[in-house]
Amino acid sequence: MNVKSVEKQEKSAVQLVIEIGGEEFEAAVQKAYLKQRSKINVPGFRKGKAPRKIIEGMFGSGVFYEDAINELYPKAYAEAVEQEKLDVVSWPNVEVVEAGKDGLTFKATVTVRPEVKLGEYKGLTAEKEEVKITDEDIDNELKPYINRATRMVTVEREAQNGDTVVIDFEGFLDGKPFDGGKAEGHSLELGSGSFVPGFEEQLVGTKAGDEKDLDITFPEEYHEGLAGKAVVFKVKVHEVKEKQLPTVDDEFAKDVSEFDTLEAFKKDLADKLTQRREAQAKRAFEAAVMEQVMDNMEVEIPDAMVAYETDQMVEDMARRVQAQGIPFDQYLAMTGMTMDIVRTQAAAAAMERVRRDLALGAVVAAENIEISDEDLEAEYKRLADEYHMELDQVKAAAPAEDVKKGLAIQKAEQVIYDSAKVGKAPAKKKTTKKKAEEAEGEAAEGEEKPKKRRTTKKKTEEAAAEEAKTEE
Repeated sequence: MNVKSVEKQEKSAVQLVIEIGGEEFEAAVQKAYLKQRSKINVPGFRKGKAPRKIIEGMFGSGVFYEDAINELYPKAYAEAVEQEKLDVVSWPNVEVVEAGKDGLTFKATVTVRPEVKLGEYKGLTAEKEEVKITDEDIDNELKPYINRATRMVTVEREAQNGDTVVIDFEGFLDGKPFDGGKAEGHSLELGSGSFVPGFEEQLVGTKAGDEKDLDITFPEEYHEGLAGKAVVFKVKVHEVKEKQLPTVDDEFAKDVSEFDTLEAFKKDLADKLTQRREAQAKRAFEAAVMEQVMDNMEVEIPDAMVAYETDQMVEDMARRVQAQGIPFDQYLAMTGMTMDIVRTQAAAAAMERVRRDLALGAVVAAENIEISDEDLEAEYKRLADEYHMELDQVKAAAPAEDVKKGLAIQKAEQVIYDSAKVGKAPAKKKTTKKKAEEAEGEAAEGEEKPKKRRTTKKKTEEAAAEEAKTEE
């Protein structure tokens, strides 16, 4: 591999002209021939036995070039990027210049990390919510425990809102039963709004043993076939049940917690709620400070960089869905989504990720943040403990440079947050940042993408999952 030229272009693009020698290209062509010959029928030869020259004579001398090029260019491109020390942030756009007996020459146009001019990033001021816990807040924290301890008791009276009725029902459209309109022994809480409008309301006042016809008109936005239709539900009431709430006292506290008194239980709930809200307030404060850092910087964000990040987010989403045993295309059909909709929704978040990454990367450079071998080893041990893996496995899954980059970003965040002050936030500046939907760029049709780099966390998670499978 030889990098013939490196040309900087507008919008942080760099064009590499890369050459591969004739001998290496010929070896790749021969490899492609050996791989493909069994699929090619040539009269007079058994399948897979036709000489290469015969096949090239029939289909042209370049019949195996495409496979050879696809075999060679990803590695050559990666070596060129490493040699030229390019911080690549997009997929390359590859164009073959020449291919033949003298070798392969191709152009790879790629986007590199743009130059960032930092504004103020230390000593910033932002508002921070003051955490206060009220008696009403504590009562709301108690509600889940009260609900779990609540019993349903059968009563001999007319049903009221809040009661649960046990019913049989069947729906009729124009005198004929319709699909999905029948159930037996169904428990329905009146006033819950879980049934079609008008159904629950007409059961208020009924009692066990009652039979009643309910006249219902389905909403216009209901599913096709019943939308806007008038139907009759024949209902039989078997039971009326009311909620019997527990007495909230010391005995209740003993039953639902490890505390002996209600006062101690409430204090624990208040402490935990305070911790959660203080953490939320801290995150909101830090987010407001970081937004100022991003607004204060000057950078031209390349479209390709946002498109690349969008690709990563969509693939992460697909991976999470498929990990639950649901094919991604099936998930899209179930939710009424399309890939275009998913990409559009991801693009805005991708833009914010890119802005944040650029800002923090610039702070790392400005502060000359470096990660020591001791810091690196401590992080490897932390990851090993978190994912219950051997240290060597973590090191194999998470390259040192990726781990160091993550630690440097964390230190840059601390530089920003530790110097920030609580106070009135400054007026938000008008920015010229591109909207995510404008910045999203589509990869060229048919363009082959080299293997992506995975994050340290993702690699470690994947390695842990593989280890778990092996143990099973």
